[in-house]
Amino acid sequence: MKHTAHWIRHTHIFRSDEYECSACGEVCGKAKKTCPGCGAVMKGAKGDQGWVDEMEAIDAFFDD
Repeated sequence: MKHTAHWIRHTHIFRSDEYECSACGEVCGKAKKTCPGCGAVMKGAKGDQGWVDEMEAIDAFFDD
């Protein structure tokens, strides 16, 4: 029986989202049914708030 995992969605401001496998760390451009790195069956996606850090850097640049 194959193991299961979920995608961790990394949202970015000026580029497309990335999806990281919670089991092996493989990064893909879109969520797939199985991870191409470890073969885990994916059970959905969870968001990552990394875009907040990107926005803080932009705010600091514009002295906002």
